[in-house]
Amino acid sequence: MTPNNRRGIWLMVATVFAFACQDGFSRHLAGTYNTLMVVMLRYWVFAAFVLVLALRRPEGFRAAVRSDHMPMHVVRGALLVAEIAIIVWGYTLIGLIESHAVFAICPLLVVALSGPVLGERITPRRWVAVGVGLLGVLVILRPGGGVFSWPALLPMISAILFAIYSVLTRLGARAERMFPNFFWPAIIGAFLITFLGLPNWQPVARFDWLLIAGYAAAAVASNWLMLKTYEAAEASAVQPFAYMHIVFASIIALVVFGEHLAPAVALGAAIVVASGLFALISERKPANG
Repeated sequence: MTPNNRRGIWLMVATVFAFACQDGFSRHLAGTYNTLMVVMLRYWVFAAFVLVLALRRPEGFRAAVRSDHMPMHVVRGALLVAEIAIIVWGYTLIGLIESHAVFAICPLLVVALSGPVLGERITPRRWVAVGVGLLGVLVILRPGGGVFSWPALLPMISAILFAIYSVLTRLGARAERMFPNFFWPAIIGAFLITFLGLPNWQPVARFDWLLIAGYAAAAVASNWLMLKTYEAAEASAVQPFAYMHIVFASIIALVVFGEHLAPAVALGAAIVVASGLFALISERKPANG
């Protein structure tokens, strides 16, 4: 199929909007109920979604999910569960804006890890982007400024975990088809988080079931749109628009949750995003140095 980058860009914008809505539901629900329980509900929906996709695959269910790399999928599934639980916990402690501002370093961490793990050559331009992005995170965290708190490290830990997950996903994509790489972390993650979430189950208020339904709808929509995005367009064409996630999440945080955008957070986020965009642009250029 010929790539349609314009369609892919709009799909990416819709994807990150759905993810931002999912984050908003996560922030509210995890502020009311146990975080592990909320993440478990998210995973149940995610697992049901990939099961439906697998059952609809033209090659049949068994052929679609067959994999010779299950240990890697187990590691990736565990990393993704930990990453989601930690970032959602961070939402409840420091809010969406600061969490996403710090988490925006993730693509740069992927660049840094792609050298030692994937054997990719990292140009000096990309190393500069990684270094500047880390400076942006320091601007956000403001260590030594009297306002630093340990919960601000949660999105950083989450970004590190997701970067490792992303690099392992790229590694897995070299060895087998895309669908098992998408399917098994969802199923394994649902299995793992159920053991942690069920003991922390809390009674759910009647109205909150509507919010959980919205949360589930956002989870399905975001993952479905993400699949359609990469089916429609080249990844390099749409990836810069993934940074719209921080914009949408910040709007939700300001309007729905009454969070405040501190000048240092805005400046640091701008530095991180600019560094990430520079790294993406550098990937498109021939490596000269």
